[in-house]
Amino acid sequence: MSTHSEKSAPLLAARGLTKTHGRTPALRGASVELHAGEILAVTGASGSGKSTLLHCLAGIVRPDEGSVVYGGTRLDRLPEKRLSELRRTDFGVVFQFGQLIPELTALDNVALPLLLAGASRGEAHRRAGEWLERFGVLGQKELRPGEMSGGQAQRVSLARALVTGPKVVFADEPTGALDSLSGEQVMSALVHTAREARTAVLLITHDAQVAAYADREVQLRDGAVVPLGVAA
Repeated sequence: MSTHSEKSAPLLAARGLTKTHGRTPALRGASVELHAGEILAVTGASGSGKSTLLHCLAGIVRPDEGSVVYGGTRLDRLPEKRLSELRRTDFGVVFQFGQLIPELTALDNVALPLLLAGASRGEAHRRAGEWLERFGVLGQKELRPGEMSGGQAQRVSLARALVTGPKVVFADEPTGALDSLSGEQVMSALVHTAREARTAVLLITHDAQVAAYADREVQLRDGAVVPLGVAA
């Protein structure tokens, strides 16, 4: 019997998740674990339930059945106010199209989570600038999203997701809207930064080249996690 059970306990675990949108089942008993500092790729065809799984794990939507446990706490039972706090402090989310606020500059977009958490404007801008520099887009700090290339905007999105020092980053097709070179630059920046900060990353992708950046890969098919390499 292992004496290292505490060390091997996952940071985030989903067990038997089901979720139906209208009459369409999106998840059918999906189970997955993410460990501290691990980069996990969740792959699968379009419509296999990948984004729904991410939304359940990040506490954005509640599963119909099953459990989501983060650091020993049942996320699926927490009140919305506490979930919102967790998403501001412990979780960072990056979407395919960045979802930056179009009226704000890159610097203000990245500073926003810090301001919402109570940081002063000066402190928020200082830290935001450091993260923009880390992702190679400090030169774009005064630009608004519409004035940046897709790759630049996505690196600003990564900076915004990581600026609060989250334990987990959820990345939903983070390179899906980018050309291959921009996609490689974004993934290299994300992986390097996650390794440095020991941040766990849940990476949703249908791209094998993107999945190759992960430590481990699981596949979703028809809303359930299946072993890799199993034929349909």
